[in-house]
Amino acid sequence: MTYNTPGVYVEEISTLPPSVAGVATAIPAFIGYTETGPANQAVRIDTMLEFKTIFGGPQTSSFTVNTALVNGVETISSIARSTAGTQYLLYYCMEMFFKNGGGSCYIISVGNYSTTPAKSHFETGLGVLEKEDEPTLILLPDALSLGASDYYDLCQQVLAQCGTLKDRFGIFDVRAGDSTATEFRNGIGTNDLKYGAAYTPHLYTSLSYAYQESNVSVVSRVGSFQTDANGLNVSYRGPESNSPKLKILLTGDFEISIDASTHTLTISGINANENGKTVQQILDLWAAYTGDRMGFELSAAGNGSTSVTTSITGTGQDLVFSDQTSNLDSIASSQTALYNQIKRALSQQRITLPPSTSVAGVYAKTDRERGVWKAPANVSLSGVIAPAEKITHADQDRLNVDPTAGKSINAIRSFAGKGTLIWGARTLAGNDNEWRYINVRRLFNMIEESVQKATAFAVFEANTATTWLKVKGMIDSYLFGLWQQGALAGPSPEAAYFVNVGLGKTMTPQDILEGRMIVEIGIAAVRPAEFIILRFSHKLQEA
Repeated sequence: MTYNTPGVYVEEISTLPPSVAGVATAIPAFIGYTETGPANQAVRIDTMLEFKTIFGGPQTSSFTVNTALVNGVETISSIARSTAGTQYLLYYCMEMFFKNGGGSCYIISVGNYSTTPAKSHFETGLGVLEKEDEPTLILLPDALSLGASDYYDLCQQVLAQCGTLKDRFGIFDVRAGDSTATEFRNGIGTNDLKYGAAYTPHLYTSLSYAYQESNVSVVSRVGSFQTDANGLNVSYRGPESNSPKLKILLTGDFEISIDASTHTLTISGINANENGKTVQQILDLWAAYTGDRMGFELSAAGNGSTSVTTSITGTGQDLVFSDQTSNLDSIASSQTALYNQIKRALSQQRITLPPSTSVAGVYAKTDRERGVWKAPANVSLSGVIAPAEKITHADQDRLNVDPTAGKSINAIRSFAGKGTLIWGARTLAGNDNEWRYINVRRLFNMIEESVQKATAFAVFEANTATTWLKVKGMIDSYLFGLWQQGALAGPSPEAAYFVNVGLGKTMTPQDILEGRMIVEIGIAAVRPAEFIILRFSHKLQEA
């Protein structure tokens, strides 16, 4: 500063080094299909409400509900969900993410529910994600709808992006049915394995399928035709002008129809069979029947043939009603009890989902409450009834340790009195002592990214001791704070980390001539106690 006018001047001298601000560690990016929303754009959201507002609701499912008469009451006998077409999972997966503690995240929609899934859609989404700096986790739950080879190729592309940018981590799902993870291990490749982790099995969740009542078919299967003694009651709900007809089928080649408006029962479509009863025999049986005929008369229709394929008695046993199909919305007012029964039953149709998004929620919650250096394991999952497959101790032996290639798979298991727990904390580089554990890899990601951003001020500064001291002091202060929080192992800061920079330490005169300032940082990351071994022995009595 130049001083020309007499007076008093104030100068502020900076005596403290710049500080390192820790970057966010659990900002997932989800790539998949949504009902609406901008395509192939990374959109940041913070709540499930924001997701619904921007990207719409879930894909609706179709159901077929079969009913039967039980003691004269129409009751559900079975429910089946249509599996035709693709099941898009991202909406439900986002619900599980937020249920398990998730917060801020990015959504990249690569199509809507009318889009046929393709690997190219996800590759486009990964290209969009590569340009975003904030995301630190990558998940592709909808990619499971692709073929195995396409899915594993995408997993390899995720690992490659993580390895290139070094600021993100992939969370993968083992495909359903691959209980030994052999297919996954063969398909995931061998590159950049330290930047990803895999989980199995799928999860039986507390979420229910979304549906429209018009897409729920109710098939009324009344069951066996009964006598008056058994108490079958057949009633019609509707105006008499509609001339309702009820068809009764026998397990043969003829049918009997009832016309309520004319009080007639008609037999038609009779085929000849020498072992059966003739039309006349059936009419005679009806005439001889002394029970309550409800005002109906029985007659033959058309050119009846000589016999009936299956013999029947005058009581009408063994005759069954044909299925009557309607939609759920059409019985809301006419059959309220059955309608409510079906609604309750549909709410119990639980969704099975891949585990990755639930695990991502646990990552976010653990980072927020304990720190990124805490392994995201031995944590219960919310919204989960049970794992879709039961993994035993012996099963996990084979999943957790892969002696051939070290591709560890983290198991999700149920324990009595504890619930469903994430029971593994390894990366796919399970045989690598440096990068075996997820929390170690992600801690380094955080420190590397944070220090990289903080040291940007030194670019083009004088490559002298003054700048080196500022950089060293800044990093020292940051690592000291992490050590105090328990992120680094060691009884003292000197035992937990080191920062070296300077001529003769990390640089040569040639490095300075070529514009390089080299800083060496070493940290002792805390590692989880994966195996707790309690050793007991007998102690002899001493007195």
